[in-house]
Amino acid sequence: MTGPVLPFALKILVSLLPVLVFLLALVFMDSYKLVRLRVLIAAILGGAAAAALSYFANSWLMGFFQNNFTVYSRYAAPLVEEVLKAGVLLAFFQASRVGFLVDGAILGFAVGAGFSLFENIYYLNTTPEAAFIVWAVRGLGTAMMHGGTTAILAAVTKTISDRHSRNPWTSALPGLLIAAAIHSAFNHFLLPPLVAAAAMLVLLPLVAVNVFVLSEKSTRKWLDVGFDSDVELLGCMTSGRICSTKVGAYLVSLKGKFPGEVVADMLCLLRLHLELSISAKGLLLMKEAGLPAKTEPNIRDKFEELKYLERSIGRTGMLAVGPILHRSRRDLWELHMLGMS
Repeated sequence: MTGPVLPFALKILVSLLPVLVFLLALVFMDSYKLVRLRVLIAAILGGAAAAALSYFANSWLMGFFQNNFTVYSRYAAPLVEEVLKAGVLLAFFQASRVGFLVDGAILGFAVGAGFSLFENIYYLNTTPEAAFIVWAVRGLGTAMMHGGTTAILAAVTKTISDRHSRNPWTSALPGLLIAAAIHSAFNHFLLPPLVAAAAMLVLLPLVAVNVFVLSEKSTRKWLDVGFDSDVELLGCMTSGRICSTKVGAYLVSLKGKFPGEVVADMLCLLRLHLELSISAKGLLLMKEAGLPAKTEPNIRDKFEELKYLERSIGRTGMLAVGPILHRSRRDLWELHMLGMS
């Protein structure tokens, strides 16, 4: 009885373990460790849900291709599966859970890992008699491909949305097309299966290292410039020199459009945003230096005050004060990260 059990256990290991090990390696490489465990698990479960949905979608769409599996798997399935994975990934973007390029790459790979885990578990249950080489290819090749394409999608989306201040849903199209093209090329079997699997094991780490290097440079630049500018503006506010700045001039221009108490709330809101932004950047700098990073004991109170001020100012007032607040995707994530610490 031990004979059949051991080979099946090896099939499970080789089909499921590589993608999880690579995901853990990505998390370990991250200097800031900002992707929380529960978010990572949510990404994996989301990817698995996308795989379950793709099973039904592929089964239904196959009929439009006269059940020609080869044609469908090469041209339609890659797009369907990448779109479903992208939907899960972009939900994290929309929730401001992706602060840096590396966060997006980790969450993207986690979504792809969840997709591949569900897919491989399904095939293990339906075709347990398949040869060991099949599971080696699926675990080292197909699973890594799913994680890699979604990580690339995340990196491209994050780069475009940061540079052009676009919504991630509209920024995702180029990355989605790239991911689908890579997926389609993989399904064409242009290389022998084992060679394709080996290529994945070589190329993915290289891509990951480059993503991490770019992310580190971008983060360092953002921290250095953003921290200094926030401190300078907060200093102007506390010393009464805010009116001499462009921000102060803009607030003065709003006096004729809003009641004085609303403008005062806008000023308080700006100050609170600056304090929270400085605290968040300080936490990141401490994490980078390997120092214990703890939030202020009254941080929850500040977020409650933030919500109160936003309600007091109202929707129209928030639209008016928007240009001087930190409202980029990265800044929204920064505040979210601080609030969850």
